[in-house]
Amino acid sequence: MIIERADVIVTSPNRNFVTLRLQTDEGHVGLGDATLNGRELAVVSYLKDHVVPLLIGKDAHRIEDTWQFLYRSSYWRRGPVTMAAIAAVDMALWDIKGKAANMPVYQLLGGASRSGLMAYGHASGIDNPQLFDSIREHLELGYRSVRVQTGVPGLKAIYGIAAQSTLDGGEERYDHEPARRGAQPTEEDWDTRAYLRHLPTVFEAVRNEFGPELPLLHDGHHRMTPIQAAKLGKSLEPYDLFWLEDCTPAENQEALRLVRQHTTTPLAIGEIFNTVWDFQALIKEQLIDYVRAASTHFGGISPLKKVMDYAAQYQIKSGCHGPTDISPVGFAAQLHVGLAIHNFGIQEYMQHGSRTNEVFQQSMTFENGLLHPGDNPGLGVELNVDEAGKYPYEQAYLPFNRLADGTVHDW
Repeated sequence: MIIERADVIVTSPNRNFVTLRLQTDEGHVGLGDATLNGRELAVVSYLKDHVVPLLIGKDAHRIEDTWQFLYRSSYWRRGPVTMAAIAAVDMALWDIKGKAANMPVYQLLGGASRSGLMAYGHASGIDNPQLFDSIREHLELGYRSVRVQTGVPGLKAIYGIAAQSTLDGGEERYDHEPARRGAQPTEEDWDTRAYLRHLPTVFEAVRNEFGPELPLLHDGHHRMTPIQAAKLGKSLEPYDLFWLEDCTPAENQEALRLVRQHTTTPLAIGEIFNTVWDFQALIKEQLIDYVRAASTHFGGISPLKKVMDYAAQYQIKSGCHGPTDISPVGFAAQLHVGLAIHNFGIQEYMQHGSRTNEVFQQSMTFENGLLHPGDNPGLGVELNVDEAGKYPYEQAYLPFNRLADGTVHDW
């Protein structure tokens, strides 16, 4: 089964997406997600100029061989641009193989290990009353687990607060799409000490309002030093978090040893990682509890399955990155892996906008708090090329933070 055509399609229905579309001589079409938020065109060039010429005429069945070839033959390995491009090829080939076999991809990965995947939604508020309303809205939508992000007194705009979309006229929920369209990124402010003082009081209020059973999560978004992260983890222990995500910059992996020494709050790390090797020490030394890798930025289905098999030896579970900068194609890829592996933990789920769902037609379902990729052959996502063509690329950047003295800080 030979690859005879490859197209790189850029569309911006609710936000920018990059999709690789492969077609074989037998007429099978496979899709792969290559979206890299704020740097989309870098991956477009990598695919069009360097990868696509290598695919034409190759055997679409040879998924592992193609992955290794694209990774090793470039010599300059890793990084989000390279790995997003490889991910798109990997997903598209799995999609083709599923369609050729007339089976959903999860069946090719060993079959289902559960009936559905527990998802968590993103509740947020500038203050507690607004946050409580947001939590109730998510529970009404069927979520059984909720991430809690809150405003901090004295700070104008920070990561993860949906209501901030009104600050710059944004059309999409800010927490679903923080990349603002325009020529320059938006500047936000930050104060770690104010955040560390305020956050435990918010979780105390949430527990008092919603009780002890609701699984609660929180994202620190890499903004703390190791000792600050340890302090936060310890202060949140009374509120029994499902996890504390990205408590300190993940590049400094030794920092997680210090955090572990001081808190029993479960830790989730890895959404900015690009290869299985980034997780090697964290898993082996059991410094994390959940793997946050995203198929789109991690090289696709093949390496995601491998890292989760490795993590299973240490009782570490999955918690794949799933905001709207993962397209429905990349999200479906994660669902197929999550359904098949034994050590699934939880799946982040931000709901895409209506225009995105018209461009990407999906068999995925979300019922009673559980996600399922559906039983259509392949990934279960089809691209409406004509609809995609209605929404050309628009330049957009993620925000960045400055401290009160003007220093650039992790956003």
